[in-house]
Amino acid sequence: MAGRAADDPVGAEPTRGVDVGAKARSTCLLRELARQGVGVLMVSSELPEIRGMSDRVLVMHEAASPACCPAPTITEERIMAHASGFAVQPQYRS
Repeated sequence: MAGRAADDPVGAEPTRGVDVGAKARSTCLLRELARQGVGVLMVSSELPEIRGMSDRVLVMHEAASPACCPAPTITEERIMAHASGFAVQPQYRS
């Protein structure tokens, strides 16, 4: 589905404030879309949800360049360290 970014869903707190059944349906739908090759961008403050749904996590701190955590390294502690600015920021070369 390359070149169809306008059709890729963005979920901002997609499961916040919904009942358990609706949360499960939303999670299944997002997983199925990803399985089909659709890019899914999810914004969530629920760290366990982020860890369970993501193959990589981008973490912002004070609108700075994000830190990227690949799936095997995603932990709640690492996410919070980057979000709070306590993690060592990587040096990017131009």
